[in-house]
Amino acid sequence: MGAMQPVVAKFRTFDEAEAATRDYYRNLSPEQRLEILFQLREMAREETDAAAGRLARVYRIAELKRG
Repeated sequence: MGAMQPVVAKFRTFDEAEAATRDYYRNLSPEQRLEILFQLREMAREETDAAAGRLARVYRIAELKRG
């Protein structure tokens, strides 16, 4: 299985949409389901790593004068 492909479908109700989603995943093979899981994990890891790489944590203690 390659990259995920977007699919557009129209439904009359939310229940119809949820039923279609359940049917879609129910009809996938176990290998296809695992591949989707691995792709989602990789996407989450990339987002986490990107944010961690950009933001440097800097702490500074400032002495305030009272007066």
